[in-house]
Amino acid sequence: MNRSTTIRAVAAAVLLLCAAAFAVQTSRSSAAGAGSSGAIRPHDFVRHITNPYLPWKPGSVWVYRGVKDGVSQRDVVRVLRRTKTILGVTATVVSDVATHNGTVLEKTTDWYAQDREGNVWYFGERTAAYEGGTVDTSGSWQAGVGGAQPGIVMNAQPQVGDTHRQEYWPGQAEDQYWLVDLGQRVSVPYGSFRDAALTLEWSRLEPGVIDRKYYIRGVGVVKETAAQGPAEVAELVRYTHP
Repeated sequence: MNRSTTIRAVAAAVLLLCAAAFAVQTSRSSAAGAGSSGAIRPHDFVRHITNPYLPWKPGSVWVYRGVKDGVSQRDVVRVLRRTKTILGVTATVVSDVATHNGTVLEKTTDWYAQDREGNVWYFGERTAAYEGGTVDTSGSWQAGVGGAQPGIVMNAQPQVGDTHRQEYWPGQAEDQYWLVDLGQRVSVPYGSFRDAALTLEWSRLEPGVIDRKYYIRGVGVVKETAAQGPAEVAELVRYTHP
């Protein structure tokens, strides 16, 4: 079985493995940022994110081009120079604005922090989706509010088989990821790469929807595409950093 066939098979099976993924997630409580009870320990977090797969240095900008919900989309991701304190942790603020022909489709502000081991945690988002003159903010959540918990989005030293909740607010935010390969080849307008880290991402709240994300050391996410569910794709066209 070749690699692409293997990845398709993994994607098809991933929903059946959700229960196992939750069991593996118990490892999160032993990460540097959480005690044995799973409580966040602020002193175990550092000020700056240096994980090479998520090089979120203030002033960095990623521009993606693709298709979502049947329309072309341009997505601009910026690491801002301001921070936000959540559960006593100083989080890096990342802006994500999606547009179609200059019209804003969605604005999101995400909050991330890195623990001393180098794991990157997701502490929440403030999101607004615009459609038909209305604004939908239902995707917003913040760790520590209403029982919401932060999760890991990338390990310090990624290995095949890594599985984590990226967020956890029952019934509202339940995204998870599974790292399935570290040797992928991927080509996008920004360039061609080998040894990409490939994750499958899904949520129990959206059964039948699975996304693939390709990460390159020193760049971050270069491509996101649907493995199962509605056809979507986003490819990196420009990356600038201080």
